[in-house]
Amino acid sequence: MSYRYLEHATDAFIEVNASSLEEAFVIAGKSVVETILDMDKVSDAKVRQITVSGKDLNYLLYNWLEELIILTITEGFASKIIEVKLEKNAGHKIVATLRGEDIDIKKHHFKVEIKSPTFHQMEIKQNGRIQMRYLLDL
Repeated sequence: MSYRYLEHATDAFIEVNASSLEEAFVIAGKSVVETILDMDKVSDAKVRQITVSGKDLNYLLYNWLEELIILTITEGFASKIIEVKLEKNAGHKIVATLRGEDIDIKKHHFKVEIKSPTFHQMEIKQNGRIQMRYLLDL
């Protein structure tokens, strides 16, 4: 269960490796929060629940990343613990429980603002293990 930053001139290009899709979405969510602020400084005092859907896995990933950016940057909620449940019907859906707290710029050491995720260079490979790659526009 890990992620790493790949080389890119202007954006955050991230690769996630996980043993399941649920684990991969948790890691992707953490990569967003950790790109924006210091997740280690966040407490898990408040609980938020969100639901995100997409017509396929790429759209689900895009919408998931976008929702976490909005939650963090716009709504000012810093997630510490992310739990996801994946559902598949006509499309794909994530039901997530996030534990964290309201952002305190001094406490959480704001790093950089993410504008949005992008479909450019996005890929999800499922070969026994899960590998995701995606760009975050900074």
